[in-house]
Amino acid sequence: MEVPPAVDSKYRFILLSAKRARQIQSGARPLIQTATKKPTKIAQLEVSGNLVPFENLQTEGSPDGEQPAEK
Repeated sequence: MEVPPAVDSKYRFILLSAKRARQIQSGARPLIQTATKKPTKIAQLEVSGNLVPFENLQTEGSPDGEQPAEK
């Protein structure tokens, strides 16, 4: 499965898909109609289709995403 342009890395794609798959396993309704019943595949398809909202909290200019220390 290819990483959608809205997701900045494969790692984030996997994290988003895993979290969504846990939600589906816990009883959340899928956001798409598909023939598969596997929560992980459904979650990957949802993330690929930009149906799962997420926010990138990484600050610009900081490669590790840490906030600058206050002085």
